[in-house]
Amino acid sequence: MAELRMLVAVKRADRTGVATNGVKQSMNPFCEIAVEESVRLQEKQLLKEVIAVSCGPAQCQETIHAALAMGADRGIHVELGSLAGGSGPGQAGREEKVDLVLLGKQVIDDDCHQTGQMTAGFLDWPQGTFASQVTLEGDKLKVEREIVRGLETLLLKLPVMVTADLRLNEPRYATLPNIMKKAKKKKIEVIKPGDLGVDLTSKLSVISVEDPPQRTTGVKAETTEDLVARLREIGRI
Repeated sequence: MAELRMLVAVKRADRTGVATNGVKQSMNPFCEIAVEESVRLQEKQLLKEVIAVSCGPAQCQETIHAALAMGADRGIHVELGSLAGGSGPGQAGREEKVDLVLLGKQVIDDDCHQTGQMTAGFLDWPQGTFASQVTLEGDKLKVEREIVRGLETLLLKLPVMVTADLRLNEPRYATLPNIMKKAKKKKIEVIKPGDLGVDLTSKLSVISVEDPPQRTTGVKAETTEDLVARLREIGRI
């Protein structure tokens, strides 16, 4: 019987700064891949439990319901204004004593691909980012990851944090009736950041915001000689 437990972080595709009244947000596509891989590992009886966690406003529960419909066992909703870097999913993973944390490699709202790395740093765990294949081998996880020059294979000792790349799998489609059905049966625990000991105090301060220098009107050079003369005049050559 599998004893390993996995936490999979799921994020709503945000549209910060754009009016979203009446617009239904969906799960970030790379998070869907992460959920799918977690469920596949459990279907192979390699995991005992899959826990879906999302950090943010109340609407995040819709995203957790979608993860539950795909096969996650239960959900955790951390009520905060944002993901708070890696501290939200990281501390949730620590509290739940999981063996693996799996996230999408990036979100499609800002494409930062940084939360997984921050989570690994927060937990002080080894990390396998941009994973296109994962294989459990005893107390280790083999991760095939995509890099600029091709593929790199890592063998990481559990516990470990992994981020899912596009080619890791093709997620199953969770129908609305199934989402509603699972929503009634599976539990979502709602917790505050303070319950996890997460400090949301901003570590950044904006010094100033400046307008870019105003561009001057361009000059058209009729000949190559005119161009060279002009560049010499302004000290560019």
